[in-house]
This record gives sequence, structure tokens and C-alpha cells, in this order.
Amino acid sequence: MIAKFNDVYIWFLFLILLINFYQRKIKDTQTKLRSMIYICFLSLFFYIGVVIIDMTGLSYWFILIPLALVIAAGYLLRARVWPFTLHCRKCGKKLSMEYILGHDDCLCQECHEELHPEEKAEREKREEEKRKRENPEAAQEDFMKAQSIDEINWDIWEPTDRCVITFTENDGKLLFIEKKRGLGNGYFNAPGGHIELEETAAEACVRETKEETGLDITDPEYRGTIYFQFKHKNIREIGYVFYSYGATGELKECDEARPFWIDRDKIPYENMWEDDRLWLPGMLEGRKFEAYFLFDDRTMVDKKIVWLDEE
Repeated sequence: MIAKFNDVYIWFLFLILLINFYQRKIKDTQTKLRSMIYICFLSLFFYIGVVIIDMTGLSYWFILIPLALVIAAGYLLRARVWPFTLHCRKCGKKLSMEYILGHDDCLCQECHEELHPEEKAEREKREEEKRKRENPEAAQEDFMKAQSIDEINWDIWEPTDRCVITFTENDGKLLFIEKKRGLGNGYFNAPGGHIELEETAAEACVRETKEETGLDITDPEYRGTIYFQFKHKNIREIGYVFYSYGATGELKECDEARPFWIDRDKIPYENMWEDDRLWLPGMLEGRKFEAYFLFDDRTMVDKKIVWLDEE
């Protein structure tokens, strides 16, 4: 009999050990952690009694004596030995296993988090991070709700579009277009557009300038990168800004744009995107930059510009 009892006792201790490890992961569980120690001591006392009875050859009915002593001690120390409840002390709701074995206040999740709002915030943050890991596109869609640049995690931000913006100078004038359709229609801007899969950004500059203005340019120079997040539509766009000198050919209007030349000192900022006036003057001076802009339709919500020569 003692051999079978040993097996049961070992499994009992193993179960207590597992519960103890589980409890250590839960905040505010010191009382219930200590209760496992009391239970272990009481069980050890009972085990010693069983061993003594077996070694002395007494009738196994004598096991009732250490059992009664253990029950009596457990009753006298019940507040320390058994702080567990199956139902919330506040609302009576049935508790989950985490709240049965952990959280000394013996409250359900709702009542516990009502008293500890910081834990609720941590849990919601963990759940949100898990949701974003399991559904990356959901994370991108959430960026539409951002109210500032700092609310966007640019490490996981993924663009829906990659494009180029190409400024061309010729005899002190800059090449501009008036957009006829698409994002920013009616605004003045430099020629540009999407980067195709089979081409580099510089190649896209040459192609888009030709398509929108009829002019040929060569050797565009990289000047900066702009990250655009739009709130009204889930548009996430990276724009690579290039600058070129000289163009050949004749201006030709197309379905998408009306091209024109304008003096460098007469740039029509009043009819351009709000962000242009923030980075374009520095770029025209030859400075390189990275910029982040949050837009709600055509209204700029927030901005951040990093001039790379100042780092």
C-alpha cells in the first residue's frame, strides 16, 4: 500500500509544482503562492504519519489520526491554506482558472481590472499586438486612426504605393504639372508616378516625366524620401524625390497632366499640397531629407522632417 501511496504523493507534489509555476506568471498572487507552501507542509505531515504507521505495522485505520490532524490544522489556518474561491467576491460571477489560482483579491477579470485599470491597458495592448501579428493588414488599417506621426509604428508600416517625384530645372525654371485626375487632382506638383516592378526609381523618373510632359531627362539625382499616411482612405505611399538638370523635347499635355515651366522663386505653394512648402525649399538648396506626413483628405494632420545633413 505504501508503494501506491508514494506514487500518488509524487504526482500530488508534481501538480502543486505546476500550479506554483503557473501562479508566478500572475501579478498580485503572493497569498495564493504561499498557500501552496502550507498545503505542501500539511501533505508532508500526513505522508510522514502514513510512513510511520506502515513501518510500525499498525492498522491502516490509524491513518485517520494524521488525516484528522491535517484537516484540523487546515481548518485553523484556512485563511492561509485555502484562499481560493470559485466565484467572484464582488459580482458572484464564475471565475476562470487564472483568477481561481491567481489574483489574491479573488475577483473576476472585469471586477479586478476595474480596480486595476493599468492591468487592463496592458492586457489590451498585448491582445492588440497579437492581433496585429496574426493579421498584418489589420495593423496597416489601424494607422488610419492615428492622430499623430508618433502613433504610427514605421518599423512595420508598409506602403500601398511606391512612386517618384521628379523636379527638373532648366534655365532657372522648374518643370511643374497640374494634375487632372487622381490623388491631388487640381494641385500643382512635379511630374511623377508609380514605380513599375521591372524598373528602378531613377528609371521611373525618366519614364513618368516623358509620359506626363513629353520631355526627356537624364541622370536624375536622389534628394529625399517622403512617407505619406492618409486617414480618409487607407493609402500609404512612399515618394522618392529626385532632381535633374536640363530637359529636351517639347511640352505635351496628356490626359493626366498639364505641364508648364515656372521660375524657381515663384513656386505656387498656395495651390500645392501643404507639405511641399516644408521640404521643397531645402531640397532645392541641395539638402537631403526624410519626411513623414499624416493627411486627412487634403488636410495635413501632423508632420516630421529629418534633414540628413543635420544628423
